[in-house]
Amino acid sequence: MPTEPEIPRCRLMLVLPPTLSVADAIACMGAGDVAAVIVTTPAGDETAAKAQLSELCAATQAAGVAFLLADRVELASDIGADGVHLGSYAALKRALPAVKPGGIAGIGLEGRHEAMEAGEAGADYVLFGARDGSGPIEPVIELVSWWAEVFEVPCVGVATTVEDARAIAVAGADFVALAAVPAGPDGPALVADVERAVAAVDRTVADATPKA
Repeated sequence: MPTEPEIPRCRLMLVLPPTLSVADAIACMGAGDVAAVIVTTPAGDETAAKAQLSELCAATQAAGVAFLLADRVELASDIGADGVHLGSYAALKRALPAVKPGGIAGIGLEGRHEAMEAGEAGADYVLFGARDGSGPIEPVIELVSWWAEVFEVPCVGVATTVEDARAIAVAGADFVALAAVPAGPDGPALVADVERAVAAVDRTVADATPKA
């Protein structure tokens, strides 16, 4: 009897607040199947921020997780990051020559037109939802579902709760980006709960239609 095809299981990304310690960040990465982290440059002295990011980047990569720095292309190169996460199509276009072919260039968007442009331009993933997890989840699920049905470029949906993460995985996202990760033991506990919920989603599809 023929079996229904399966699509790869949804994995996790973490949107780490700049105030999270290296120890807390690594503990969160170890609590689930985390593929990458998105990190914002800490406020304050640039030298101190670079040192902090370099330490976190090295520890992240040692854990087998990709380190993506938000918005700062030159700084990402300086600290040896795996790539960058951009916030607009214009920023992606400017960054691609510097990041490619060796690095990852992802983008966070809220609309369909720019998402399609970004995918065609060479984005490695498109992320739907506010990076900090603010805003309603319904538009995120709608965009993820639309994208997953049509395009090959991986898509990411931002969640802050177990329930929203499960809904994003059900919608067909390749990754759930968990935002608002708390410090201390609550962080790994949340990641573990999200991991269990996402891993339990049935990724078997009855009709694997070709994508664009």
